[in-house]
Amino acid sequence: MVGRTGLTVPLWLVILGLGITQIIGWGSTYYAIGALSHDISATTGWSKSLVFAAFSAALLLSGLLSRWAGRAVDRHGGRKLMATGSVISAIGCLIIGLAHAPWVYVTGWLVLGVAMRFALYDAAFASLAQIAGERTRRSISYLALYAGFASTTFWPLSHYLSTEIGWNGAFLVFAAMHLCICLPIHLAVLGKSRGETEDDAAETTKEDPEQPFLEGRERRFAMAAFAAAIAFNGLVFAAISAHILPLFTGLGFSSSEAVLFAALVGPSQVAARLGEIFAGRGLKASQLGVIAFGLLPLALAVFAMGGFGFVAAIAFALLYGASNGLITIAKGAVPLTLFGRRGYGSVLGTLAVPNLVLNALAPTLFSLLLEQTSATTGFLVALGFALLSALAMVWLARAYPR
Repeated sequence: MVGRTGLTVPLWLVILGLGITQIIGWGSTYYAIGALSHDISATTGWSKSLVFAAFSAALLLSGLLSRWAGRAVDRHGGRKLMATGSVISAIGCLIIGLAHAPWVYVTGWLVLGVAMRFALYDAAFASLAQIAGERTRRSISYLALYAGFASTTFWPLSHYLSTEIGWNGAFLVFAAMHLCICLPIHLAVLGKSRGETEDDAAETTKEDPEQPFLEGRERRFAMAAFAAAIAFNGLVFAAISAHILPLFTGLGFSSSEAVLFAALVGPSQVAARLGEIFAGRGLKASQLGVIAFGLLPLALAVFAMGGFGFVAAIAFALLYGASNGLITIAKGAVPLTLFGRRGYGSVLGTLAVPNLVLNALAPTLFSLLLEQTSATTGFLVALGFALLSALAMVWLARAYPR
């Protein structure tokens, strides 16, 4: 695999490099806000609503830019876009690190909202598709496994940095990571991730002549169904993840028990991805999707039928984490199988729009629900949306069993 620098970059090194940048990318954005929000609010006097609203605004902006960013990856290649994302990420973290007023802090998160479209999963998956060819699905699985360590790495790292140099200093360190680690890696390993050419179009149409990729009306229906599955699933995950500790304590568990349940999610997520790598080779992408999306309503149903008790809570946390782990792989594998590598970045960007918009709104909407009802009702409402997500995926798998 020869990049534009003339150096041979093996696929395993591309995946390793992107894995490192995904850990930093997710860790310095999604997981940083969870680890540092209390310190930000405590030291500045800003309300937690403001602290999280800035992050929600970033997600909303990210969703609005998603389709455009996907097309840009297809047109210009992952190397340019992800390298640009590293620079923009560094700028966003720098602005937040130097924030002295709420408007500066919000501005920093809006900059990161742009950066996330260029530097996280969708751009990385599209870059892999431009490099790995028929090995793209396996490559996505390995990349998702690396990125699964983002929370394990950055929750304690963010806490340590905040304790030693303050939350501002933590974001300045994140800015340096994007410039000194992510940017060089993207430039070094993505030399072959270029914009699509006519040769690429001819190559992708010949991958499986017996099962041509969906076009026209079938393509639109399939994209709508999968976008709905992703969006409803993301709504549930975003709502529960943002309120996971209050939800458990609202059910009568102690704070230490709630932390225990939350801590089980990460290892279960990684374990599920490992299982897919070693045991999922025989699964069709549609079958993987049904399992991934189906585990979430199963987790919630087991929790409810177990009377929201201790053992049921452990089962819920494990199934919840496993679903989240497999969903990441399914998001990349199912569109690849149905629509092909041609325009893959644009497809991922289009599918992500409703998901990111609901992700931005879910924590606030779920908070309002919990204020008016109870944790039990909150879980049951989540179960309803999780079932809608799973049913959309089941329909898609039955219509196009690939």
